[in-house]
Amino acid sequence: MFMCDFFDNYNWINLFGLITVALMLIPNILYAIKFKGQETKCKCCRSMYILEQIGRYGSMFLMAFNIGIAEFGFASEKQFIAYFIANIVLLVAYWFVYALYFLKRTNWKSMALAIIPSCIFLIDGILLRHYLLVSFAIIFAFSHICITRKDSCEINSNTQQNS
Repeated sequence: MFMCDFFDNYNWINLFGLITVALMLIPNILYAIKFKGQETKCKCCRSMYILEQIGRYGSMFLMAFNIGIAEFGFASEKQFIAYFIANIVLLVAYWFVYALYFLKRTNWKSMALAIIPSCIFLIDGILLRHYLLVSFAIIFAFSHICITRKDSCEINSNTQQNS
């Protein structure tokens, strides 16, 4: 019996995807609480931020909810196992880097925190053969990494000025 057959009665929701999204949001919420009121000095154009939000919320929504458009599910049990293991490994890495980021914000940590969720969205979309999710993940990855890279320059110049 294929492991996902258990969830056939709940085919409008991807329980594993929903849990993954929730676990990705926890450190973000903690970060927002810890650094509440601190202004981010970003220099990207507004359209890049809009693309990032479209990609982010589209990816999170499609990971958690099956809408029946451009999604096919796992081709085999091995792909489900790869999906499960990849999510666990990437989430642990994400939480670990976030813990380090709380202690000291640096460029490599910022970039890792942009790349890891992009990888989660992309890998999940590819393994699920969910092409709409892959599309939103590509939009998110491109815009989020560009914005983070631009903001990382600000971390460098602020660090050097404060030294």
